[in-house]
Amino acid sequence: MTGTIINASAIVGAGLLGLVLRRGIPAAMTRTMQDGLGILILVIGLQYGFKAESLAIVGLSLALGAVIGEWRQWEAKLEKLGETLQHMIGGSNDQFVKGFVTATMVFCVGAMAIVGSLEDGLTHNPRILIIKSMLDGIFSIIFAASMGVGVLFSAIPVFLYQGAISLGASFLQPLINDPMLNNITALGGILIAGIGLNTLGITRIRVANLLPGIFFIPLLMYIAGFLPL
Repeated sequence: MTGTIINASAIVGAGLLGLVLRRGIPAAMTRTMQDGLGILILVIGLQYGFKAESLAIVGLSLALGAVIGEWRQWEAKLEKLGETLQHMIGGSNDQFVKGFVTATMVFCVGAMAIVGSLEDGLTHNPRILIIKSMLDGIFSIIFAASMGVGVLFSAIPVFLYQGAISLGASFLQPLINDPMLNNITALGGILIAGIGLNTLGITRIRVANLLPGIFFIPLLMYIAGFLPL
């Protein structure tokens, strides 16, 4: 789990730097930075989204994920966790929850989190997660500068999520192949694009309620393997 520890530490350390820089940034500049970040997140999401091996499987996974996510209210539970953490540190700013949820989704959704955690768990080589840590650190600085201290606490779900994958790597690795990873990456990209739209204030998509769709991709691809083409 060395890579996961490095990743979580990078988010916290870079986030602290973002908070320091935030003190001298006017409100209007912060809003413009957030808009620019939203555009960047949207473009990254679209770039990942085009990697799909099967749009049909990705689309069906999203639909099934939405059913589960809305039923179990994943978004509300993630926001509730953010509010709990906010109260623990005595905060009262809604930006805390926004920063926590946005950063958590961006840092957890994506192929690097999965592949890097698998590699770290199987070979004890944190190379991919170190690269991810540098990227997450850059985003953490910008997120924290525009959304505040809630971004730092996204290190907790990142640690739990990637750590669980690393610990279960020996069981998960045989189940994941390149086409499956491409579909997972594409679905993650669609979710990241949704986060970008939310950051821009264009819409309010309950992105976390679509997240269960990732777990349907392996199942649907397994079923599709038995269907005549």
